[in-house]
Amino acid sequence: MELYRLTIDEAHNLLKNKEITSEELTRAILERIGTLDEKIQAYITVAADSAMEQARKADQVISRGNAGTLTGIPLAIKDLICTKGLRTTCASKMLENFIPPYDATVIEKLKQTGAVFTGKCNMDEFAMGSSNENSAFAITRNPWDLSRVPGGSSGGSAAAVAADMCIASLGSDTGGSIRQPASHCGIVGMKPTYGRVSRFGLVAFASSLDQIGPLCKNVKDCAILMNAVSGYDPKDSTSVPKDVPDYTAALKEGIKGIRLGIPKEYYESEGLDPEVETAVRKAIRTLEDMGAQTVEISLPRTEYAVAAYYVIAPSEASSNLARYDGVKYGFRDKEKKDILEMYRSTRSRGFGAEVQRRIILGTYALSAGYYDAYYGKASQVRTLMMQDFQKAFKNCDVIVSPVAPGPAFPIGEISDDPLTMYLSDVFTLSANLAGIPGLSLPCGFSSGGLPIGLQLMGPHFGEETLLKTAWNFEQATDFHKKKPEI
Repeated sequence: MELYRLTIDEAHNLLKNKEITSEELTRAILERIGTLDEKIQAYITVAADSAMEQARKADQVISRGNAGTLTGIPLAIKDLICTKGLRTTCASKMLENFIPPYDATVIEKLKQTGAVFTGKCNMDEFAMGSSNENSAFAITRNPWDLSRVPGGSSGGSAAAVAADMCIASLGSDTGGSIRQPASHCGIVGMKPTYGRVSRFGLVAFASSLDQIGPLCKNVKDCAILMNAVSGYDPKDSTSVPKDVPDYTAALKEGIKGIRLGIPKEYYESEGLDPEVETAVRKAIRTLEDMGAQTVEISLPRTEYAVAAYYVIAPSEASSNLARYDGVKYGFRDKEKKDILEMYRSTRSRGFGAEVQRRIILGTYALSAGYYDAYYGKASQVRTLMMQDFQKAFKNCDVIVSPVAPGPAFPIGEISDDPLTMYLSDVFTLSANLAGIPGLSLPCGFSSGGLPIGLQLMGPHFGEETLLKTAWNFEQATDFHKKKPEI
């Protein structure tokens, strides 16, 4: 049995029945990392020693008959979620040697379950990117085709799951950074409702948009991880004090009568690859055959999503990243004697090109005389987009769309064209601007054998309906069962 291919649910059952141990499972994952990661570069830090120690402790818990669903399960963590005593770099030279003195709330929750942490995953620097080409350390490669990107910014987390170098992982989604790499790597990824999962300990990019969420091999694993990390956290002022349902209980047979909203603006996009549209429309027909109803809806402000996002997100990034000045912590250019020169040199050398681009853009948008014209106007457009979704969800339960305009593109193909790169997020940005949940799951393959994802979006705190719809689609298809040949 190839233990590294197990899902959370499969591994839990084997562990609970004492057919395998967490040590055996963790060792299999670490050996898999040792075999493959030189080619894929999904990890920045592999925590082999601490992972084996956690696995030994998990086995003791299991032997006493106290195993939870995640006890002894090896998970990978995106490298912008703080882990006490384990390096957290944000894939940036600025934080290359930063070791957090505390755990993020989601890490505390996972530790309470007895989960094992295999390491920290590569990403676009400070989560700024759509291809994982902006890391200061390495470019992560797509396990389905090593010449192509895995998506971003959670590309390392997605690639690690797709290549079976962990059982599941956590990523973060600011404008599609869980869903887009999940689509490109042929796995399941969910961005929860804003406020459903604590952001405490998540290194901030854009505070009003960031959300932590799971990347998994199937929908049930996604529900299991959502159960573990969701809930109110008084340490996060944006956390919502709302009871958390059992998401695995939502995985029930039958979606008869569920109304699927088909946003006409998404299917009229000039950049939509015909193979992606074909796969998504075929998925919609599959859902219709299962009893779902389709209704055409309109999200008229969709055309403004990219513009609004790329004012709001860089503005918030400019504010959040001001703390990296070479004084308090992180990288510092020690050669400069003058304080202003030290600030300038530290930030020029510590941040990569894309991060600098967004800081400059955001600082300009927030500057005196321009704030109302740019950030203020973008925030007004955002409110109108929220209203568009509220109106749409009066007529449907789930919105169905592509995740990305095309399959994973070749490394280097558009890295020098920021605008084209930004447009690759056109279908995912709106969910972050509106604060609603979104989920990506495999729905087909291109003629070149690359995964294509289906996006489901729901109203605020509508995760149960998304998971139910996705699970039923998954039961009727076998796209999630296919693995990259590496």
